[in-house]
Amino acid sequence: MKFTSPESDELEITMIPLIDVILVLLIFFMATATFDQNSRIKVQLPQASNQAAADVAPPLTVQIDADGRYFVNNSEVVNSRLDTLKAAIEQVGGDPVQQAVVLRADARTEHQFVVTAMDALAQLGYRNLSIATVRAPEGG
Repeated sequence: MKFTSPESDELEITMIPLIDVILVLLIFFMATATFDQNSRIKVQLPQASNQAAADVAPPLTVQIDADGRYFVNNSEVVNSRLDTLKAAIEQVGGDPVQQAVVLRADARTEHQFVVTAMDALAQLGYRNLSIATVRAPEGG
């Protein structure tokens, strides 16, 4: 019986599987990495005075309570149909291009009532729309 000594065998390390594993890891990290581009953009915002303009008309207020009833400048709308709401807004509202509108909806109001009010305002040409919110309590 003849035993071979380890010195006679030539040891080889195949590099191809190692390179394959490294390339797969590189592709994985490149695909999953997030690149934050916002931090590279430096923007200097314009400044404005704190004084309110004297000739600005008070905003048109459309309120929706939890039951889906509409109020236009604190006057209740007869029913919640789109045409009725549009007629009430037209009676009270000013120039749709310049008039600011504040939409106040109860937190429990169904989403459809808010969308109906926004649709009525859009059909009448109002573009300056703000949705009123309240500040969340601290720590809660």
